[in-house]
Amino acid sequence: MDQFNINRRRFLKGASATLALSAIGASALDFIYPAKPLRVALIGTGWYGKSDLFRLIQVAPVKVVALCDVDQQLLTAAAEMVRQRQASHETPRLYKDYRKLLSENQLDIVLIGTPDHWHALQTIEALKSGANVYVQKPISVDVLEGEAMLAAARKYNKVVQVGTQRKSTPHLIEAKKNIVDAGLLGKISHVEMCCYYHMRNNGNPPLQEVPDYFDYEMWTGPAPMRPFDGMPHVRWWRTFMEYGNGIMGDMCIHMFDTVRWMLQLGWPKRISSTGGIYVQKEGKSNIADTQMAVFEYDNLNCVWQHRSWGAPADPKYPWSFKLYGEKGTLMGSPMSYDFIPEGNGTPIHKDVTYEREKYPEDVTEPSIELHAAPATRLHMLNFLEAIQKNSRPVADIEEGHISTASCILANVSMQIGRPVVYDPKQKIIVGDPAATALLKRPYRSPWIHPFA
Repeated sequence: MDQFNINRRRFLKGASATLALSAIGASALDFIYPAKPLRVALIGTGWYGKSDLFRLIQVAPVKVVALCDVDQQLLTAAAEMVRQRQASHETPRLYKDYRKLLSENQLDIVLIGTPDHWHALQTIEALKSGANVYVQKPISVDVLEGEAMLAAARKYNKVVQVGTQRKSTPHLIEAKKNIVDAGLLGKISHVEMCCYYHMRNNGNPPLQEVPDYFDYEMWTGPAPMRPFDGMPHVRWWRTFMEYGNGIMGDMCIHMFDTVRWMLQLGWPKRISSTGGIYVQKEGKSNIADTQMAVFEYDNLNCVWQHRSWGAPADPKYPWSFKLYGEKGTLMGSPMSYDFIPEGNGTPIHKDVTYEREKYPEDVTEPSIELHAAPATRLHMLNFLEAIQKNSRPVADIEEGHISTASCILANVSMQIGRPVVYDPKQKIIVGDPAATALLKRPYRSPWIHPFA
């Protein structure tokens, strides 16, 4: 029996997989895998790019034919890991320029695990090349990048799955089905979301020479060119607005996207936000260490708060959402959920599903988020089924765009000091030309913004 079929049997074993598959629309019995391995490439071979790729390898017959990264050391190490993990034990072709990778290979799937400022251009070029795309969240660094990505996905009729895998997290799928959809909360008229992780890098490293194995010019791409003060990998780049949207863009999108999915919410009617650097002023970081945002719907406010200092308001749920209903409260996170009924009802608690025994290779994989691995496997299976059926996946690019853009718009509101109302049809902020001008960031030459 080949390695893929062994993995498939492991994946389908267990009630949690069956529940999650049915909830996200992927059928364990009806799914037909292709006769030939899917040809896959990964752009961005860092932490989560490799993690996504290895989860895909676990659930589908794929052949990883190419990898791309501007860090030669990272790229070489990733190639050896892929050689060991994929069924063919072949070493992928290696590239520094994603455009060359896309032009020289016929691909079924492209995974994009680069920093946020690269997502739009790489997604659109991959779609043009004929590939389906799995892109990490947030999908973009500005609102109109997201609009261009959505338009490209529809134009080329390809599937784009966004890495908002909370929608494929077994215990959260269960909470949606058995608590929210079952009406145990009653009318829900308030939502709180938060992140209190101390995750804001804020050092003062000196300027230094760029290592010869790292192409800093290509890494920077369309973003502003900062003086080089060390390798930007992992969380150093996330501490600068040049490349992303701070903790709002990194962490709020997960919780807000989950809430929208659970409550079937679309675009917010109005978004407002306040915050800034209130405490951690000593370092180079220019992202907010304290921020609150309100996403307004009819008779419902979804309120976000983050602090990268101090203690969490609820130590059991430091990064989470809380749905407040007239009949009870649902608290959820990547690690667990708790339903607390009003009155004499029975509380319900559920912890994250781990799959260490089914996937022992998870345990030895460097830097893996073990709690997220089952969700990502389900997310990949849903992606594959959408490709097969030419349907929309559970984290379709349009849903990823709404969640991403809403968080970006919160940052716009914080920047200009007033609420914003976004019109996705006209692609403007209503009645506010100055705010509308912030929907599109300037690109560094020679890169060209994809929104015409």
